[in-house]
Amino acid sequence: MDQKFNMMPTCNLIDTRSRLTLGWTLCLCVAASIWCSPVALGQNDAQGPVPSGMELLDVEPFDIVRFTEKAGGGAVRTLLFNFPNRKLPVNPKGKLVMSLVGLEGNKYEAAWKDIETIELWEKRLQAEVQKMIAAKRFDDAYPLLAILLRDYPQIEGLDQLRADYMYRNAADAMKQGQYKQTLAMLESLRQHDPTFNTQIVLRVIGAVTDKLIQELVDKGQLEYAQKLHARLENDYRDTSLSSIEKWSEIFLKMATEKRAAALAARERGDMRAARALSRESYAIWPRIEGGKALITKIDSEYPLVNVGVLQTATVFDPTRIDNWSARRAGRLLYRTLFEISGAGPEGGEYDFLFGDLEISDDRKELYFDIDLNDLPPTLATANSFNVSELLMNRARPDHPDYSAPWAALLDRIEIPTLTKITAYLNRPHVVPHALLQRKIDGGVFEGKPGSPTGAYRFDVQEEGVTRFVYTGKDLSASQPREIVEIELADSSDAVSGLLRGELDVVDQLFPADANRLRQDPRVNVVNYPLPSVHMLVPCSDHHFLADRTFRRALLYAIDRDTILSGELLANKSVQGCQVLSGPFPAGIELNDPLAYAYDESIQPRPYEPRLGNLLITMAKQQAAALAKRNKEKPPELKPIRIGYPATDIANVACEAIKTQLSLLSELEVETVKLPPGQTWPEPGQCDLVYVMASVWEPVADARRIVGPDGLAKSDSQLVGMGLRMLEMSKNWKDVRDGLRELHRISHHELPVLPLWQLVDSYAFRKDIRGIGRSNVTLYQSLDNWRLSSSTK
Repeated sequence: MDQKFNMMPTCNLIDTRSRLTLGWTLCLCVAASIWCSPVALGQNDAQGPVPSGMELLDVEPFDIVRFTEKAGGGAVRTLLFNFPNRKLPVNPKGKLVMSLVGLEGNKYEAAWKDIETIELWEKRLQAEVQKMIAAKRFDDAYPLLAILLRDYPQIEGLDQLRADYMYRNAADAMKQGQYKQTLAMLESLRQHDPTFNTQIVLRVIGAVTDKLIQELVDKGQLEYAQKLHARLENDYRDTSLSSIEKWSEIFLKMATEKRAAALAARERGDMRAARALSRESYAIWPRIEGGKALITKIDSEYPLVNVGVLQTATVFDPTRIDNWSARRAGRLLYRTLFEISGAGPEGGEYDFLFGDLEISDDRKELYFDIDLNDLPPTLATANSFNVSELLMNRARPDHPDYSAPWAALLDRIEIPTLTKITAYLNRPHVVPHALLQRKIDGGVFEGKPGSPTGAYRFDVQEEGVTRFVYTGKDLSASQPREIVEIELADSSDAVSGLLRGELDVVDQLFPADANRLRQDPRVNVVNYPLPSVHMLVPCSDHHFLADRTFRRALLYAIDRDTILSGELLANKSVQGCQVLSGPFPAGIELNDPLAYAYDESIQPRPYEPRLGNLLITMAKQQAAALAKRNKEKPPELKPIRIGYPATDIANVACEAIKTQLSLLSELEVETVKLPPGQTWPEPGQCDLVYVMASVWEPVADARRIVGPDGLAKSDSQLVGMGLRMLEMSKNWKDVRDGLRELHRISHHELPVLPLWQLVDSYAFRKDIRGIGRSNVTLYQSLDNWRLSSSTK
């Protein structure tokens, strides 16, 4: 409140009237008792108009002193007074010392009896906020109100002002149909002052939440509608909120209808529909009578697992190094001669499909022991003769299964008995069986070529849903009779489906979604033990991509750290996810044996776009000079087309890469989304392809990545020499040295453009037992999967 005092004539230091009253008696004096002159008084015209409204945000805080008419009237702006608790003194005597705005170097005095009122800064802010609220200028009022709440919380009437602001703002937002903002304001109001217009506030909250839940249901976002309803039940359990009761009845009705449909589907033998409908019923209203029991009954009658995938498989090959979906689904249909089961202290650990393998101490002899009693029916005809034929085919140059490293390694094969094979090697090898990872189909042993040898067979694929059905006859209770892969638009859909119970398992998660999902008690999130290596691989005859200098330019122009941390990891730190300097994994932990191929002394190239531009200029000049010497036309720098598989991670990464490469001078970049299930472009379709490679055993996979017949199809003599030296290694020291030398060569030659490695993860609901926590691929432990129908 402004306080009034006795009046006495004085000069006006703001209004122009001061020029008419300069002859009046002056009551202001300098602190040194020097009376101010007309010239000095005229300087205060520089204070100008008093700021108001939003202008108050741009000036230093000030108080206003207004003088009595007897003292000449007028007012001055001063620096803030240091009153105790910013309260005006009661019945003051003597003089008030002040510093004027614009004349901060001097001190001035005025007799208290000459002062009409003092308007404090916070009171001015308060008055402006009140005006703005009345004018519905809520966005303008907010920053001024925030200053009051922060700096002057003790001011009288502030609590009422804040409540009035939130109440009127909510009312205005509701009129405009902004229901989320209305709810936020009213709930903040209730938190601040639960007694403010309680009945009206609760009535409006009920109406607003009713509309919000209806909107979510109409959009098909039932999960979020239920979450909002559950929160309201918890937060307003001691009140009567209209939307709670209304939607409890609606959700119960919806769940009851789904339950009835589930029972009808079960009655007519449509167990797939019965399973889906029973889970939908329970997800809509977990309190529905008999909901959990119905799920348990249907699962016991027809165990089925829904798996959410980010990419549908169109080819099925568990040995594909560059195709996640082919490797995942291929494990359902086919087995491999040797399958990696995990990481060991030295290289991977492998399972022999037909029995056991022992290696001699000098690592030059392999002893295969075939167990005829532990083979699936599709492989029941296996014996030492046809298995040895598989080993020989890997060494025959004219055979489709030919492997140059195995051919160079194998000396001869002997068959002592019907169940034993001995393979003699020309030299020791640290993991010779890693060279024997090949798909086994029914055509291998007198069956139909391409027919499955796994526990499941392909049934049907339509509209993003692929069904696999169990082929055996010894299905145990609660073991999945059917695996259904459901393609999802992105990882967030996978999370939602898992939480709603529509999905039982998700095979791959966006790293940021994986971190969020770990907090939910209904779900287990598990990291795959081996990371994936992401790279750009040249795949066309683009003239400039054949130039190492140009490839270096591209790598310098990609801010890999920012894309990885900001786009893929959502600014979260995830152990094992890092930028790479070569085509091999760097391991997950410190001194990780998985990193035996990675040379940590080689740092990834930094982000230097200027250097990238310079290198492109150099590449063009070199190409032009060579063309001139050959009397040819200089090559044209054509656009770079980057192909990527239809996955969330690849899409985000490649769009970011495109944006950054497009900043290079004279370079156009396009992205090409490959068809579902396809990870390698058709000839002429792309120039670079984004590859998520499973480089799990670098000593065996190096040639598959950078070799002349590998992904990169490198013709570099240095790369070829590095591969030959590696394949001549006789012990782990030689292997590590050879791989790290190949890492250095690859860093220099850039047969591929290394990006980063990601620690991928899978997730499953806790009612699925036996999945395990060390799967290299999702279906590796499928024989142990069981449904327990625990819906918690």
